[in-house]
Amino acid sequence: MGVFVIAFCAFSQFGGKETKKDSYIKYVEFNVTRSALQAAVDLDIANRFEDSRVDFVTLLACLGAKYGGDFSRYKYSDMTELAEQFKSGRSEQEITKDMQYYPYYKQAYSAVLGSMVGAYQEGGEGADPETKYGVRWFSPIAKGFPYSAYDDFGAVRTYGYTRPHLGHDMMAAVGTPVIAVESGIVECLGWNKYGGWRVGIRSRDKKRYWYYAHLRQNRPFAEELSEGDEVTAGDVIGYVGRTGYSDNENVNGITESHLHIGLELVFDESQKESDNEIWVDITALTQVLESHQSEVCRNNETKEYYKKVEFCEIN
Repeated sequence: MGVFVIAFCAFSQFGGKETKKDSYIKYVEFNVTRSALQAAVDLDIANRFEDSRVDFVTLLACLGAKYGGDFSRYKYSDMTELAEQFKSGRSEQEITKDMQYYPYYKQAYSAVLGSMVGAYQEGGEGADPETKYGVRWFSPIAKGFPYSAYDDFGAVRTYGYTRPHLGHDMMAAVGTPVIAVESGIVECLGWNKYGGWRVGIRSRDKKRYWYYAHLRQNRPFAEELSEGDEVTAGDVIGYVGRTGYSDNENVNGITESHLHIGLELVFDESQKESDNEIWVDITALTQVLESHQSEVCRNNETKEYYKKVEFCEIN
C-alpha cells in the first residue's frame, strides 16, 4: 500500500485540515526490520547521557516517512546520518519539516513500540534495586527455555473459517513459562475455541493489547492470575501448550505445542473487538527481545515458576 493511501486511511482530511470525526489511525503496517529496530534501540541507549537525545521511535518514524514504510530499503547509513543530526542539536521539527507523512509514522510507531526503551530499576532477592536505562520489555519465552519461531504473520488459517494468521508463533515444549512482554492490566483470561486458553493484557497507555494463546491444558495460567490484575514486564503469566481449535473447553486441538502471541493496536476504543482491528507483525520485535529474557525460578511445592529478578519501570 502506497504512502498516500496509508496516510489517507490514517486521517480524515478536508481542505488539508484534519477533521475531528474519525481522525484516529485505522491502519498500520509495521515492516521495521530486526536490524533497523536494533540499530535504533542501540543508538538511543548509547546516547542516553547526551543533551540532544536520540529517540529510537523518532529515528524509525523518520525512516518510515523516507521509505514510505518499506524497510526493505533500509540502510544503516541513513540511520546514523539521522542520529548525527539530532546529536548536533537540530530539533525534531526542523529535521522532519519536509517529511509529509512523518506525523503518521511517529504516531503509528509510538503505538507499536511504546515504552520499550527507558529507565527502570532492577534487583535480585535481598539486593537494593539498581537504576538502569535500556530495553524494558521482555521476550515472551522465559530465559533458559528453548524455542524456535517463524515469520508466519498473514499465513492462512482454516479452522472455523479461512482467515489470515494475525500473530507470531513461538514453538516450545508444553509447560514452558510464558512471560508478560510489558506491564499492563489483564483484560481477558479464559477459553476461546480458536486460541484455547488465552490471556489478553492491555498496556498501561491503552495503546497495545497483547494476546497470548494456546496455553497449557488443565493449568494454563500463572497461579492466582485473574482478570483485572496488574502484571509487570517479566512476570510469568502462563505456560505454553496446544489448546484450542475445539468447540469444547480445555481440549488439545493443536498438533504442535507453541505460543501464539499477537499485538493489537488501539487508537480508539471502537476498534477493540470489531471488524476494524489493527494487528501488526511483531516478528522483528520478538527477535530483538531474544537478548532480553526474564530469568525464572521454580517453586518445587507448587510446581509454579516465578520471576527471579524484581523489575520496575521509571516513568
